[in-house]
Amino acid sequence: MTFDKLIHYLKLDKQEFLFQFNSHPNYPSALAFSDTLNFMGIRNDAYELDKEYWDELPEEFIAIVENSFSLVKKSGNSYSVYSDKAKTLNRDELYQKSSDFVLLFEKDEKSDHKSISNFKPFIYAIFALIAIYSVVNLAWYETVFTVLSLAGVYISMEIFNQKFGSTSTVIGSICGDTSAQQTVNSCDKIITQDKTSFLGLKFSDLSLIYFAGISILSLFLPATAFVIKGFTLVSIIAIGYSLYIQAFVEKTFCRVCLLIIAILTAQLLISFLFFENIFFSVPTLLLTVILWLAVFSSVLYLNKTLTEKEEVKKSNAKNLRFKRNYELFKRELLEKEKVYFTDNNTLSLGNKNARLHIAVVSNPYCGFCKGAHEILEGLLKKYPNEISVQMRFNYTSEKANAQYTALISDLFSMYKNKSEKEFLNAVETWFEYKDENKIKELAGTTSQEDLTPLIEIGKENSNAGINFTPVFIINGYQFPDKYDREDIWYFIDELMEDEEL
Repeated sequence: MTFDKLIHYLKLDKQEFLFQFNSHPNYPSALAFSDTLNFMGIRNDAYELDKEYWDELPEEFIAIVENSFSLVKKSGNSYSVYSDKAKTLNRDELYQKSSDFVLLFEKDEKSDHKSISNFKPFIYAIFALIAIYSVVNLAWYETVFTVLSLAGVYISMEIFNQKFGSTSTVIGSICGDTSAQQTVNSCDKIITQDKTSFLGLKFSDLSLIYFAGISILSLFLPATAFVIKGFTLVSIIAIGYSLYIQAFVEKTFCRVCLLIIAILTAQLLISFLFFENIFFSVPTLLLTVILWLAVFSSVLYLNKTLTEKEEVKKSNAKNLRFKRNYELFKRELLEKEKVYFTDNNTLSLGNKNARLHIAVVSNPYCGFCKGAHEILEGLLKKYPNEISVQMRFNYTSEKANAQYTALISDLFSMYKNKSEKEFLNAVETWFEYKDENKIKELAGTTSQEDLTPLIEIGKENSNAGINFTPVFIINGYQFPDKYDREDIWYFIDELMEDEEL
């Protein structure tokens, strides 16, 4: 099941989305898909809706078209459908090929996930430098040869990255077939089913090695002309092999493969029509051997590293399906005896009448408490009307020094006299800088508050045996030790709907 176009439109990180989707305990159901979108910031609601009511749907919605989750966009009397490819259907075709499942979504501006390790600008800069050097120092036919090599490197890199979950707009535009007759992308069929294996490298990987090596050798033209001629001659074998696989084995032609073949053919003609037969010297031979060994080793290392990483991710996804099972989580949650607090309102935030109440027992000077408070702030921002949150500081007047007392007083003052947003900002500022003067400045008061409610909260925490911080309390039940605090995001929707809690 693929939905590249849908993920791209929603501006989601493909690898992250697939990891979360595959690790959902109900994978590959519609519930798993909906929960994953919710987890990544795309609020949505799913319905089973008869086709007679589809005319009332908004301009954009998600449906299961031809057994694939697809983005559907109304465009006059037709519908644009985006899944692993884009196509246009009329109303009758859409209704015939779709189930009654409909998912209405609301995009969150913060859901635009971008990869941190994006080295493309750096690679493009190298390409530009090589191209400029070629134009300035090489003959026109040598420059054309080098530019073709760079084009080969780029295409081969895109194919290489696709093996590990990256989406290439360029490859998609070359290979994408939107006709209704072609249900399987020919490029995917050829590339993904490539049975070539040399030390774990596929035919497309060898293409990357070839073009990268040729690109560097081109910089030393005309001294390396004879060597390059030899490599272009050997490429005839690759051309013949690729055409044979496409024409007789898979019986379909891959457009991007044909583009690479065209580049190889053009380079073959240029080398034999224009390159002089200058026999290579010993330094040239050493350069060639060292260069190819370096390029080959680099691609082999990258391929092995990324393959191992993918295998670990798949294994983790399977393990997470078990860990993210709500029934197992709930069993662990209810295992400990319920804690009853008298005061659930002091330092309470969000919707105080919400069915789901989350308390965090913490200490302002606790190093790990920063992360716990960040999670609660994130939950409040995402579910401001569905949950209530209480901050239960472990404060006792007998053990607290004057500095701690002043800090608690300033925070309590802000809670009582400032807005909820200002109070949360003060808590965030404290955990970021741990500077009492900053909090006093934000509070803007010199008098000390009556801390009796906070002292009583501290006593209740101690009587419940909660002396270590931070601890989450969900409707009176301690968050299970077997789970990380961040895992609460996986279960928050079920917790809000669970009437038993």
